[in-house]
Amino acid sequence: MRMLVLGGDGYLGWPTAMHLSAVGHDVSVVDNFARRGYDRELGVTTLVPIAPLEQRVWTWQRVTGRRIGVHIGDLTDSAFTHRVVDGVRPDAIVHFAEQRSAPFSMIDQQHAVYTQMNNVVGTLNVLYSIAQVDPRIHLIKLGTMGEYGTPNIDIEEGWLEVTHHGRTDRMLYPKRPGSFYHLSKVHDSHNIEFACRAWNLRATDLNQGIVYGQETGETASHGDLATRFDYDAVFGTVLNRLVVQAACGRPLTVYGTGNQIRGMLDIRDTVECIRLAAESPPEAGEFRVFNQFTEQFSVLELAQLIERIYPGPVRIEMMENPRAEASDHYYNAAHRRLLDLGLRPHYLSDTLLDSLFAIARRHRRHVDARLFTPTVRWTAEPDPVGPAVASLAA
Repeated sequence: MRMLVLGGDGYLGWPTAMHLSAVGHDVSVVDNFARRGYDRELGVTTLVPIAPLEQRVWTWQRVTGRRIGVHIGDLTDSAFTHRVVDGVRPDAIVHFAEQRSAPFSMIDQQHAVYTQMNNVVGTLNVLYSIAQVDPRIHLIKLGTMGEYGTPNIDIEEGWLEVTHHGRTDRMLYPKRPGSFYHLSKVHDSHNIEFACRAWNLRATDLNQGIVYGQETGETASHGDLATRFDYDAVFGTVLNRLVVQAACGRPLTVYGTGNQIRGMLDIRDTVECIRLAAESPPEAGEFRVFNQFTEQFSVLELAQLIERIYPGPVRIEMMENPRAEASDHYYNAAHRRLLDLGLRPHYLSDTLLDSLFAIARRHRRHVDARLFTPTVRWTAEPDPVGPAVASLAA
């Protein structure tokens, strides 16, 4: 198939593009390098150095003989988005091209507005381009399990059958997100479902859990093909951060009680989930939702697992939670549909020693321990910069 990966220079977009190319699909990527711009703004760097996109693509072609096309531009530019979709005419579009950090969206008004405009407007432009170019294009959109929040009932895969006053209907599962970033993903989901209903589009919404790890078969094949490994308090996912803290001999910082439960999955399973979804598309007019995770843990359980198996001294340190979230909650989420398509999961207990600890130890000389400390709080404070603006990446 012809595959267009939006956000193809990113943490998950680049490994996904290579994985799809490796199994024989014709892949092109789109990026505006906003994610690299966030690093410059925040003064942080990925633990594992990454090559420029041009070098990545050149090395991939040299190593494998397979070409990945590149388009540089911004999805909030509707003319650019339409031009790329019309030029590539993909069978499927994989959409990773969004600001993905909850803390980043909560820095201040400016960052909240930017996150919502970048994410929601970009997705709307993609939907309109699909409808105008070819409604048969399958949109595979990266959502998040954070859309659901932590309801006191079981979480289904996107839809819920409800009986109210004697009448029954099937509706989108109620959402209660925990940041302006997660809210942008909810808006995306509703917009995509409406487009499927109104324009007979086909879409898969992948509500993904927290991804850990840095190596896939493709990224590990050459140094130029490596993807990011974020450990800072803004973009670093919790497990990556805890592993790096252990490798540096620092306390494992756990927010609040540590009883917050999250769905988790290995980066190798992320790229395989995308392939499975792409190769088994939904029907025209269908908006389907897969909860994309393989295991669930509390944050404290993650820290205790590292404490138990890390080959060295480890200390857990509890700290005030900068986020506004329930400290103790019920959490039971369905996640059968990708398993039914054939996903064979990698499990965390098999990954920590083989991969994560080794990566963290190998690159620990690059660690800036100041980046472990959370600097963003879920409280509204006056913005000294002035009115919010539409773009930060430039």
